Amino acid sequence: MPSHTSRRGLLFGAAALSSGALLTGCTSNDPDEGDSDDKSRQVADDKPGKKVTIGFAGPQADHGWLNAINDNAKERAEKYSDVTLEATEGSNDTAAQIGQVETLINKKVDVLVILPADGKALTQVGLKAMKANIPVVNLDRVFASPQAYRCWIGGDNYGMGLSAGHYIGEKLKDKKDARVVELAGLDNLELTKQRTKGFDDALKNYPNIKKVARQAAEFTVESGQSKMSQLLQAQKNFDALWNHDDDQGVGALRAIKQAGRDDFLMVGGAGALSAFQAIEADNSVLKATVLYPPTMAASAIDLARALGQGKGVSGMAEYEIPAFITLYSAVVDKGNVGQYMSTGFR
Repeated sequence: MPSHTSRRGLLFGAAALSSGALLTGCTSNDPDEGDSDDKSRQVADDKPGKKVTIGFAGPQADHGWLNAINDNAKERAEKYSDVTLEATEGSNDTAAQIGQVETLINKKVDVLVILPADGKALTQVGLKAMKANIPVVNLDRVFASPQAYRCWIGGDNYGMGLSAGHYIGEKLKDKKDARVVELAGLDNLELTKQRTKGFDDALKNYPNIKKVARQAAEFTVESGQSKMSQLLQAQKNFDALWNHDDDQGVGALRAIKQAGRDDFLMVGGAGALSAFQAIEADNSVLKATVLYPPTMAASAIDLARALGQGKGVSGMAEYEIPAFITLYSAVVDKGNVGQYMSTGFR
C-alpha cells in the first residue's frame, strides 16, 4: 500500500529516478565537465568512491508495493561497489522496527534509509540517529519532525488523485452529465483522504462531471472484489472509475468481469505490473494507472550514498542534496506503457 506523506518538495519524474538520472553525473574534478567556475563542488556519479555503509529499515513487505520498495533498495545498492547495505527484516510492529533501527545506529552505519511503519512513532529514533551524526533519508512516510531526517523522498498522494481526475476529466469533458465513481483505500489513512481530495479538486474543472458514489476498500485483492461488487450493484450506470490501488484493482477487475460490465473506463493507482499488462493488452475497462513509483527506494539509496560521500546532485547548482523530493504522479496509458513496464511491481 503506497504510503502517506504531506510533504511537497522538488518534482522529479519516475522514469528519471528509476534510471538513476537524479544523481548521475560527473565530479567537477573532471576537467572537461562540470561547473568551470566551481572546481570544489562534487556530485555523485557511478564511479567508485568513498566506501559507504547504508542501513536500510522498512516495514514488512505484506503488499506488492512494499515488496518492490525492498527490491529496489537492494538492487540499487548492489549496483555500487562502494556501498554496503545493512538491511533489516522489516516489521509493521513499531517497537520492533525501532529496535532494528537502534541496532543499525549501534553498528555505526554511515547513513540510514528509513521507511517507517508509523512516521510519528519512529520520529524519536530518527532524532537519535541524527544526533549521533548519522544522516537519515526518510522514505515516503514522513517523520513528525524535520529534525529527524536530513532528506525526505516520497510520493504524492494528492497528486495521484489530481492526475487521475484530470485524465478522466479529459476523457469525459464532452459527455453531458457524466458520472464517475471512486474505489478508495483504507479511510482511516491520511493518504486515502489526500487521494480523494486531489481527485475531487481535479473534477471541479469539469462541471459536466459528477461523482455519484465512493466506496472504501482495504488495499487487498479480496476487498477490491467485494467492494467493487457493491459499487456495481448500487450504480447501474456510470462512465468512469478511479481505483486508488492496483493490488485491490485486481479484485475490482474480477468483480467487473463477473458482472459483465464494460460500459465505463477505469483508472488505477500505484503502477503494478499486472495493471501495465492489462493496459497494454487493452482487453478490459482498465485504460490507465497513476504512478506512485517504488523506484523511490532506489533513489533513496542514491541519496544516501551521496550523503555518505559528501557529494551533491548532478544538474543542480547547490553543494548539498535537497531536503525534500516529491515524485511526480505520472499517468500511464496505452500510449506510454512500454516506457514504464520495467518499473511495474508484482
